[in-house]
Amino acid sequence: MATEVREELAAIRDSVRELAQLKIAPLAAEIDRSAQFPWEVVEIFRQQDVFAIAFAPEYGGISGSALTLATAIEEIAKVCATSALLLAVQGLGGYPILLGGSEEQKQHFLPELASGRTLAAYALSEPDAGSDPASMTTRARRVGDGYVLDGVKTWITNGSVAGLIVVFAVTDPSQGTRGISAFLVDGDCPGLVRNSIHGKLGIRGSDTAELVFSGCRVPAGRLLGAEGDGFKIAMGVLDRSRPQIAAQALGIGAGALDQAVAYAQQRRQFGRPIAEFQGIQFMLADMATQMEAARCLTHQACRAVDARDPQMTQLAAMAKLAASDGAMRVTTDAVQILGGYGYINDFPVERMMRDAKITQIYEGTNQIQRLVIAKRLMA
Repeated sequence: MATEVREELAAIRDSVRELAQLKIAPLAAEIDRSAQFPWEVVEIFRQQDVFAIAFAPEYGGISGSALTLATAIEEIAKVCATSALLLAVQGLGGYPILLGGSEEQKQHFLPELASGRTLAAYALSEPDAGSDPASMTTRARRVGDGYVLDGVKTWITNGSVAGLIVVFAVTDPSQGTRGISAFLVDGDCPGLVRNSIHGKLGIRGSDTAELVFSGCRVPAGRLLGAEGDGFKIAMGVLDRSRPQIAAQALGIGAGALDQAVAYAQQRRQFGRPIAEFQGIQFMLADMATQMEAARCLTHQACRAVDARDPQMTQLAAMAKLAASDGAMRVTTDAVQILGGYGYINDFPVERMMRDAKITQIYEGTNQIQRLVIAKRLMA
């Protein structure tokens, strides 16, 4: 890694770490308790140019490196997974434009996302098309000088609050995956109804929504690429977004490990800190090893993304699988180490355990990651 890249990475990491500890950590418990979208965090990110990390300078950003973005997401997720997801999804919404958009579309939309003036969402999943996005039924019909969208998308992060939504819809049902196209849809587009989904196990402050399109008209200039490019764009986006979810999982696990180490050093039983007992030491050692191994794999996947290495599909799936499974194990063990205190919300590890679970599900379930990895091995 070149010296200037290392310096940029270290500077952004240290800056985001300080911001997370001073500004975000004090808000995390209330964000979880209230289950309200954290507009206060959005404003902090706007003021501190955090959203800009996901984008290159030519589009109003300050980095655009997948590795730098992952490092920032991890630091935020150490204290608040919901806040880390704000940054990850801003990148997720920008990737389709970077991959499939015209230069005019990039110059128009990406600076809005980089500044945080506009929040983004990525609408791929449907009630009957989750792990199998090729079975989507949302339609886009060409009418005059635009398209009309009809259908339902669900589990859309930022769906109720986003000003710009990337929507995938079928333009030619006879062509299978080659008949899927991608569109840039305004959040207030007539014919779009957004219904928030409540009662989530974790990431409670994150907005999750069902989007109902009924005669929603989109100008032809909002098509990304050509008709039929949508599925290729969607898969390319997932190669780039999965390492960022791995980074979120890493942050959750690392935050839980920090809590467990601190508690074990101050909690006394049988006349001494429980950190002196070999059983606890072995748990902590295993937790740290799992997280560091996943971090190395995640960073390798990010470097592959930055280098446009063909191996990035497999590495992205591996990183997401290893980091999210590791985070689930580590947060569960952290709750165990804290005992009864780990089971109540006086300490953040029970929140971290709940938050970790979603990282095994979204951006492709971990069963899907295993299929992706196996398919690459067999190729």
